[in-house]
Amino acid sequence: MGKTIRRWMPEGLRYMLVSSLAFALMSSSVKLVNTYNIPVLQIVAARAFISLLLSYADIKRKGISPWGNNKLLLTLRGVAGVFALMCIFYALTILPLAEANILQNLTPIFTAVLAIAVLGEKIHRSTVICIVLSFLGLIITVKPGLLVSSANDLPAIGVIAALAGAAGSAIAYVVVKKLSVSEDSSVIIFYFPMVALPVSLALLGKDIVLPGMEALILLIMIGLLTQVLQICLTRAMQVEAANKVTAYSYIQIIFSMLLGGLFFNEIPSVWTWLGGSLIVAGALINVIGHSRPVKERPVKEPEKNSGNSQKPGNTVSLESRSA
Repeated sequence: MGKTIRRWMPEGLRYMLVSSLAFALMSSSVKLVNTYNIPVLQIVAARAFISLLLSYADIKRKGISPWGNNKLLLTLRGVAGVFALMCIFYALTILPLAEANILQNLTPIFTAVLAIAVLGEKIHRSTVICIVLSFLGLIITVKPGLLVSSANDLPAIGVIAALAGAAGSAIAYVVVKKLSVSEDSSVIIFYFPMVALPVSLALLGKDIVLPGMEALILLIMIGLLTQVLQICLTRAMQVEAANKVTAYSYIQIIFSMLLGGLFFNEIPSVWTWLGGSLIVAGALINVIGHSRPVKERPVKEPEKNSGNSQKPGNTVSLESRSA
């Protein structure tokens, strides 16, 4: 049975299935633990604490320094990450599970804009199409009342939190792209909980709630599931092309819809399906459009036998897009 599955299912897809399921389960756990009156900041702190222990153990296993080389950028990655996580977790407590995950997938728009502004990447036609489709999908998902008066709009505060989380994630991704040149991946991962834990505890103050056994299990699951999804995502990136991994990652929306219906009786509306489809379509077009030059340029360059100074620039640009 196992050999049959490996024969028809790519290894990268298998890892992304596990990663996407872990993400959907983690999101469901956040939504569930909040019903026990556990504050969002305490959920962030618990997730950071478990991740800090596991990340530090990984660094010790590798025998490297946890502090890295570019401490300023590493700290910025941690700050952007904790901001994004607080917003995402808050959005999960307000919005239906599927809608919250769909809005989180607007991260590629913010990442593309930041990559152009900060990393100097060129504006591609596919990027423009991605932004237009994603914007239309956002309007349809969030404000279907603009099209049909009987449709229900999503809560504004939840939408703002989800969009802020997507923007924060994009900042973290762009910083990680710059750090990946000089830092070990384990160090980059370690800095997030190292910043997130004290920040979330400081903001939480005296509002800590002593969790019962069920809530405690859910908090532990959030930390462990997050580590599982990171490991599987990293492994998928190692064995599969980045554009395929990105395409596989949208399976998490399907898992979120299923878990939302199973645990919370949430049935996505036709507007959620339509808007989510536009957002995913835009992101996939952007990925496919950026992956084409990788195949074309290495064939054309050797034939010219000139312009050697241009090759390094192309390589850096392509690598930065697929990181």
